[in-house]
Amino acid sequence: MEPINIIEGPVSVLDRSDVDTDQIIPKQFLKRVERTGYGEFLFYDWIRDGEIELEPNPILVSGRNFGSGSSREHAVWALAQFGFQAVVAPSFSDIFYSNCTKNGFLPVVASKEDCEALAAAGSGRIDLLEQKLSWDGGEVFFEIDPEIKRRLVGGLDDIALTLGDEADIERFEAGPGGSYGPVTTAI
Repeated sequence: MEPINIIEGPVSVLDRSDVDTDQIIPKQFLKRVERTGYGEFLFYDWIRDGEIELEPNPILVSGRNFGSGSSREHAVWALAQFGFQAVVAPSFSDIFYSNCTKNGFLPVVASKEDCEALAAAGSGRIDLLEQKLSWDGGEVFFEIDPEIKRRLVGGLDDIALTLGDEADIERFEAGPGGSYGPVTTAI
């Protein structure tokens, strides 16, 4: 995954709370086995019904409890493939937040008032190293778990983290630990 440092540019606004993953990427588009091709189906029903219009800007601002509903990484893939690099909202569902960070997509928690100010400004800047969200006329600092920040700044997914310990794994497998195998027990 690509390292994240600074994300800046125009902001798209989805002025809704409780945006669930089935609205982000409806279930009928989850039959693919590839991780690509989801962006065109982002908010499929809302966009096709004319309820919303969104431009593929770097930053999406939305209401509280973004990404609620069923767990699906496809929601994060759809957002990223549509063109967003970050979502700013007052709160996120826990699983969606985790899926974002494991897929190199930045979720930023900001107060409702700060989200509204960012939306009104029309563009913004997110500095992950400084943990600062800014827009014309305002700036705030946001919290992020240090380990998640390290992974995002370094572009480290789970595989990259495991490969970072490759020498230790090889040393373990070459030693007595390498003779340990799967254990099954009789019922």
